[in-house]
Amino acid sequence: MAMKGKRSYHHGNLAESLLDAVDDLATAFGLEAVSLRACAKRVGVSPSSAFRHYTDKRALMTAFATRALSQLCDTLAEAEARSQVERAEQAEAQVPLDVEPAFLAVGLAYIDFALDKPAFFRAMWREETIYSNDEAYVRAAARLSRHLQGGFVQTIADADPTGFSPEELLAWSSVHGLANLFVDGPVARGESREGKLAMARDMLIAVMPALYRPACP
Repeated sequence: MAMKGKRSYHHGNLAESLLDAVDDLATAFGLEAVSLRACAKRVGVSPSSAFRHYTDKRALMTAFATRALSQLCDTLAEAEARSQVERAEQAEAQVPLDVEPAFLAVGLAYIDFALDKPAFFRAMWREETIYSNDEAYVRAAARLSRHLQGGFVQTIADADPTGFSPEELLAWSSVHGLANLFVDGPVARGESREGKLAMARDMLIAVMPALYRPACP
């Protein structure tokens, strides 16, 4: 994959600019191509300047994974909030709902995030390349877990917000699995982004009956 044109880096916030460089390098060449020296070169600073912010590659990748988790959390929360507004507008207009809009919106947002930011998607859970006990990373991972354990971002019924219900596991594994198949697997290779999202929408609708079925007596 060809490297995209250089983005504008801000040396006043070098730590963040180095993370931008990770994104650029990992998206173009894979996470294995990332190094502190390569990121410093990409930004246009000396390696010693980069090492003042991150002691080694693992520290750099930890910060990158933390950023990825945080941005995914924000993306899912924003999708759920937008869906609630749309649901209220449809209710006011007395438009019947053929699918659950919140689950559909959050699921599509998850998959769209992976398509738009494949380097982030790949980096989030690669604990062999990060310091998984880093405080900021632990907080970000816990925040995402709370979102997903909370009724898959409040889109399905949730009796226990401290653990994963079968429905929450089904929802997460469905969207994460399809996202992974799109990003690194054999599904829809050569398909347009719009085509992949259409496939994702159909899959999410197929999953819904298992998520919203009446509880057994």
